Amino acid sequence: MKSQELPKDTATGGDAVISAVNLTRHYHVKTRPFSPPAVVKALNEASFDLYPGQTLAVVGESGCGKSTLARVLTMIEPPTSGQLTINGRRVELKEGQPPPRDLRREVQIIFQNPYGSLNPRKTVATMLEEPLKLNRPELSADQRRERALEMIDRVGLRPEHADRYPHMFSGGQRQRIAIARALMLNPKILVLDEPVSALDLSIQAQVLNLLSDLQDEFGLAYVFISHDLSVVQRIADDVIVMYFGQPVETGPASEVFTQPRHPYTQALFSATPVADPNRRKERVKLKGEPPSPLDPPPGCPFAPRCFMATEECIQGDPPLESVNPRVKVACIHVPKEFD
Repeated sequence: MKSQELPKDTATGGDAVISAVNLTRHYHVKTRPFSPPAVVKALNEASFDLYPGQTLAVVGESGCGKSTLARVLTMIEPPTSGQLTINGRRVELKEGQPPPRDLRREVQIIFQNPYGSLNPRKTVATMLEEPLKLNRPELSADQRRERALEMIDRVGLRPEHADRYPHMFSGGQRQRIAIARALMLNPKILVLDEPVSALDLSIQAQVLNLLSDLQDEFGLAYVFISHDLSVVQRIADDVIVMYFGQPVETGPASEVFTQPRHPYTQALFSATPVADPNRRKERVKLKGEPPSPLDPPPGCPFAPRCFMATEECIQGDPPLESVNPRVKVACIHVPKEFD
């Protein structure tokens, strides 16, 4: 599937801090003895540009490739193919090779589970000082402590929290600690992998407000990975909708939410509850389950579940193409809107 870049007029200004061109990540999986390994295409040709102060949301159901994209962007895993550029520098990684230290500072990740992402044996101050100890050896212990206390205050915690352990905090407080730790090296990009899905609704709002304030203050670029479309609609500038490891619709969040074009996007959005009890939504029901990555269907991977599918859909995998100057869709049944 051929993916293309999001339009550059969605940028807030400046050069792209991340440029991804056809990022692909495949895994070789052993299925049975004495047989060659099968190839699982967890991420297939994803392309986008991300600019300072911009939030790019990546949405889709479980198993669609969102977390694989997060691991590639944070250089936890190298792409099988494609090109990744961070701050104008092309990333060249081999399997098992650590990323360059200076690039590692630029991109930090915040995980979904604030209970599992913090070391229970370390105090908050120790966890915040650790990135500085590893990457800023010129700083003294007093300087590291001072910066940790400054960041603790910035994320809405109190100075006395510095010497407490993770089990002494609520879920929302733990996620604030995780955010503080990610910001200790002054990164330009945060990859947020379901950062509020484990929190209560009221706490979600507080954490989202904090992320918005930090983005404005530091000019951060966010890759926000989520299945909660109500959250995405609130914070995203642009959206990539993923299915079976590949983008099926991209564009400005306002336009994608207002007029979803791909049948999978329509089904995904129709399942999102709305707060207005007087507003009725027509539910788009899908057939069956997502296909097995070990046995992908011919042609369009969404065709077996699609209410618009025809014989033509199984003849080839449709490329991601522009339907107007701002939106791209991978579906042969979505008409072009150009004059």
